[in-house]
Amino acid sequence: MKSAHVPESVKKVVHLGSRSVGWLTAGARLLPSFLICGGQRCGTTSLYRALAAHPAVLKAVLHKGVHYFDTSYHRGLSWYQGHFPLRRTAARVERELGVPTQTFESSPYYLYHPHAAGRIARDLPGAKMIVLVRDPVERAYSQHAHELARGFETVADFASALDLEPVRLRGQRERMLADQHAYSFSHQHHGYRARGEYAVYLRRLALEIPPERILVVESEQFFTDPRPAYDRVLDFLDLPSLGYPEFEQHNARPRSAPMPARLRTELRAHYAPHDAELAQWLGRTPSWRA
Repeated sequence: MKSAHVPESVKKVVHLGSRSVGWLTAGARLLPSFLICGGQRCGTTSLYRALAAHPAVLKAVLHKGVHYFDTSYHRGLSWYQGHFPLRRTAARVERELGVPTQTFESSPYYLYHPHAAGRIARDLPGAKMIVLVRDPVERAYSQHAHELARGFETVADFASALDLEPVRLRGQRERMLADQHAYSFSHQHHGYRARGEYAVYLRRLALEIPPERILVVESEQFFTDPRPAYDRVLDFLDLPSLGYPEFEQHNARPRSAPMPARLRTELRAHYAPHDAELAQWLGRTPSWRA
């Protein structure tokens, strides 16, 4: 039987109640042992759902992305911990499976936010990071479509939005570094070219979190041949192989028209040095450069 549509107002009330209960029981709940962060439009939702299907993995209670270490850090660690499963639930699952359980969340903005890496290192010592990357040219085009669809972008022409990016982002990172409570809408939503410079953010992440606790995964590999990529993730997380989930691609937004060839060539040249540095993290040339 088809389930009835739940109004957004009702969902908000349910979520608020669940968060209140979570906050009150925060001390009895788990904290994540790993996070999926970045890049946006790189398949983070698909990997999140594949890992959430693993019997020994318990996901965040309400949302795949809690956004604590970027935009909600002022709410405090108890608020964050309230989003995750109870320890008694984990203990029951561990008895049934005979293996340790883990919990996690996925917030792509953690890779880009100036304070996120330091906050993660401080509050989740020992946590591992999975960073998804994708052809940065295609990623930028996909992000623009995504922001348009959500109403976070008003400039419909991709080339025009790219031209505006330096103006929109000028001084925003510096302002956020100077004030840990500062927020920048454009920094979160309009970094089309900037967010594909993966090596820059990985370098910054590695200043706070040891590189051996960072795994970089190509989304192209995950979508075209998911099982080896999934096995690599399980090995990195010390999770047992207990079969494969259904691998699906989520949140894809096809464009109505291809990217202009001139713009594609320009972006490809821009990303060349960044992709060369990224190869050191992947252990090989990125597939879009091979």
